[in-house]
Amino acid sequence: MNTLRDEAVVLRTYRSGESDRVVVLWGRELGKIRTIAKGVRKTTSKIGGGLEPLSHVNIFLADSRGDLKIVKQVEHCNRFATLKSSFERITAGMALVEVVDAIPAEDLADEGIFTMLVRALETLDDPEIVPLLVPAAFFLKLLALDGSEPLLDCCVNCSSEGPLVAFDAAQGGTTCRDCRSGRQISPEALVVMQRMMGGDLAGVLREANPAGAGEVTAVAQEAIERHFNRRLKVARSTPAS
Repeated sequence: MNTLRDEAVVLRTYRSGESDRVVVLWGRELGKIRTIAKGVRKTTSKIGGGLEPLSHVNIFLADSRGDLKIVKQVEHCNRFATLKSSFERITAGMALVEVVDAIPAEDLADEGIFTMLVRALETLDDPEIVPLLVPAAFFLKLLALDGSEPLLDCCVNCSSEGPLVAFDAAQGGTTCRDCRSGRQISPEALVVMQRMMGGDLAGVLREANPAGAGEVTAVAQEAIERHFNRRLKVARSTPAS
């Protein structure tokens, strides 16, 4: 068997057979891959602890005749102790991996997505960061990476600079009072989104509860769900305020 090595983040896992587990990862070089960890659910397994969702690992895989590559060895890159010590941070992290798992790109490498995911998890692991808006920021940045950055500075219909009063996920941006469509958005929420996408993301994420945070979360969720045509369960359970 050929042996492959990659740096990866575990997106999700599920049981297979009596003692195995299927592990879905996003690798730096391999992209989204499905693997199988043999015997990992046995108490004697030495690799199970490195294969939980949100794990950032170096992983060694063996090709097999089936669709799933076989996990042979796992090494931690970052244990994310702060992230995993907080339910709020864990929930935010699970929202990130859920949306990456929704990307229809198996066996297609995209290092940009991997890098963005790892940086977002590192952000959640920073005790000075408030996790509230990390998922929303990640969703909006992911849209931008995919070439679908939301238009936030003028009306998506008529190009008017405002006042901008709503966000239309179907059209991909804000709408003015005359063209109003989509979800209503306050001036405060719009400013937060503009700061997030305009270079002041770190500043926003250090604020305890910026005005309009709940609206920003709802807008980002709606935008990413429409983009992937998929309802996100974890993201919708993330507190909006």
